[in-house]
Amino acid sequence: MTATATNAPAACPGCLAAPTGPVAVAPQDARIMLSLPTIHCQACIAKVEQALTVHPGVTSARVNLTLKRALVDAAPEVTAAELTDVMAREGFEAHELDPSALNETTTSTAGRALLMRLAVAGFASMNVMLLSVAVWSGAEDATRDLFHWISAAIALPAIAFSAQPFFVNAWRALRAGRLNMDVPISLAIALALVTSLWETWLSGHHAYFDAALTLTFFLLAGRWLDARARSAARSAAEELTALEVPRALRIDDGSPVEVPVAELRRGDHVLVRPGGRAPVDGKVVKGRSEVDRALLTGETVPEPRGPGDLISAGEVNLTGPLTLQATAVGQDTSLQRMAALVAIAESGRSRYTSLADRAAKLYAPGVHILSALAFLGWLIWSGDMRVSLNIAAAVLIITCPCALGLAVPAVTTAASGRLFGKGLLIKNATALERLAEVDTVVFDKTGTLTTGAPKLINWGSLTEAQKSIAAALASGSQHPLSQAIAAIAQTEGVSEAALSDRLERPGFGVEATLGGAVVRLGRADWIGVAPEDEAMCAALQTDDGAAIVLTFEDTSRRGAAEMLAELETQGLEVVLLSGDRTAAVASFARSLGIETWHASMRPEDKARLVAELQDEGRHVLMVGDGLNDTAALASAHVSISPAQALDAARAASDMVLLGQDLAPIGTALSVARQATRRIRENFRIATFYNIIAVPLAVAGFATPLIAALAMSTSSISVSLNALRIGGRR
Repeated sequence: MTATATNAPAACPGCLAAPTGPVAVAPQDARIMLSLPTIHCQACIAKVEQALTVHPGVTSARVNLTLKRALVDAAPEVTAAELTDVMAREGFEAHELDPSALNETTTSTAGRALLMRLAVAGFASMNVMLLSVAVWSGAEDATRDLFHWISAAIALPAIAFSAQPFFVNAWRALRAGRLNMDVPISLAIALALVTSLWETWLSGHHAYFDAALTLTFFLLAGRWLDARARSAARSAAEELTALEVPRALRIDDGSPVEVPVAELRRGDHVLVRPGGRAPVDGKVVKGRSEVDRALLTGETVPEPRGPGDLISAGEVNLTGPLTLQATAVGQDTSLQRMAALVAIAESGRSRYTSLADRAAKLYAPGVHILSALAFLGWLIWSGDMRVSLNIAAAVLIITCPCALGLAVPAVTTAASGRLFGKGLLIKNATALERLAEVDTVVFDKTGTLTTGAPKLINWGSLTEAQKSIAAALASGSQHPLSQAIAAIAQTEGVSEAALSDRLERPGFGVEATLGGAVVRLGRADWIGVAPEDEAMCAALQTDDGAAIVLTFEDTSRRGAAEMLAELETQGLEVVLLSGDRTAAVASFARSLGIETWHASMRPEDKARLVAELQDEGRHVLMVGDGLNDTAALASAHVSISPAQALDAARAASDMVLLGQDLAPIGTALSVARQATRRIRENFRIATFYNIIAVPLAVAGFATPLIAALAMSTSSISVSLNALRIGGRR
């Protein structure tokens, strides 16, 4: 077979394999992030991921239980609204988050890095300690020198890696012209290594490689415990920003067009469908509905809105479509202003100085001065640089704040474990110290001291026929009061009346026809009755034309009365704040014996009241669950949120109440005071240890063995004392 020559240039195999026509590029998957505040276990993760994955168009779904978020990769046509509906059918609350508004946290990365350094230091110290035992047992000459060189080969790279956080922090402090706890730590480690290398080079009898590694290990253990305590903390301001609706329906040429919220401008007309959140602050120009303002007021009873009424960003439209004219967009919305309040409040809390930091301000310069004086004194007295350096190294190692570094984290970890068993999760490392200083406790009402779910209290006074009509009218409505009626009717097995022409009138209620007569369930003024007071109520018009007032109340949480009694026993003042009406707040405060209360409070009012209390010199514990409480939670001396609270409220809080029972709040206050006592005891133990050990080191009696044992003994004593937090008070 003869080959035919051509003038075509040679091509590489890759070019020959490439298609010659235009390449069709597959559309890239969209990434949707959902907040899932109600998930709580591995079974929830499996259920959520399975439900999302089988939804058409979804490529993958991954759930983060710690952050309570789901990250979904899906085809561009899949919307967040579809996925939130999927979650609702599975029984999970879901909100769309804007991924661009969330910064990646480095907390978990830092924790893993510390754990790796801790493991390296622990492994290296055990090996060097084995070699040191041989030296202490009497190894001589070449054998001793060989063990010292092997120890050096293990210790130098291990410390270069493991002790890096101390060296970096010490260098930053020195560059800033200040001293912190890491400066004497770094000096002790560096001087121990230099002295040990010098002794090894000169064939000396003693080396400090084991002491340097042990010191690094114990200090890293304290740092890791501290990092673990901080790992749950996140920025509440970020969460608030991410909760904003990332897209909106703008009316262009009479038709709704989905656009990013960033493209909206003042004056634009925006459509908010039933079930949707308002993306901007605006004035209603068309439509009538009821809106859930719980995001801003914390109260579950919706409020009617019609043409001319104002709506804030984040409020939920419940019953009918609304067209808004935007009055504030972007950074000017009420939600963004609340985020700014939270950011300011958080910056104020970050200035709190812990007991360990206060001790470090005195301890660090004292250690340096003592070590320098020991070095100069021995150098003047003996004239031997080698001996003087050994004494200075022993003083630094023995006085190095290993016990102080463990004093706070060890107690915090023990107390956190005890409170976690009681149902309270501690997120912030200094929360226990701040909680022990509390003298005033401020509670939000709805969703915190109460369940947040209205309960019908005069259901028993209705006849069976009236119950049947009420159940039929309430069925299928999203209004909280209708849902309360439907729930109690279902519990009693009430059969629904056969209604026809059922119609929900946004902002008013539901009406239908029964046997030719009109029946209604809704606002009392719509039906034509006047309640006796401002109580939470609705009205029912039956087929004979009679009107009945249905009265509701928000029931208190389990353990609320017992917890308030415990706070009174501890001598704490209790204040109740609520965005609800005056009559409802006054009635609830009387039922629980709370003397100081404030009603009709907006988010900024709550934050301002907390700030005023603290300006009076009080230390305030704020307990709240809603977005309207977030600024107050962040500005308080210390704060607690229920696990069922909005993500932003939990992020702003120092502690999270895991169950429905409020009793752990009283326990937390007593445990916090006990923990503070243990921390102070640990400082006294460390001080007593130094009083005994420092003279030995200065006198030259502290060999490397004595230095390592003394340091380890003080650290173990502090840790054992911290474990006493789990005992009885």
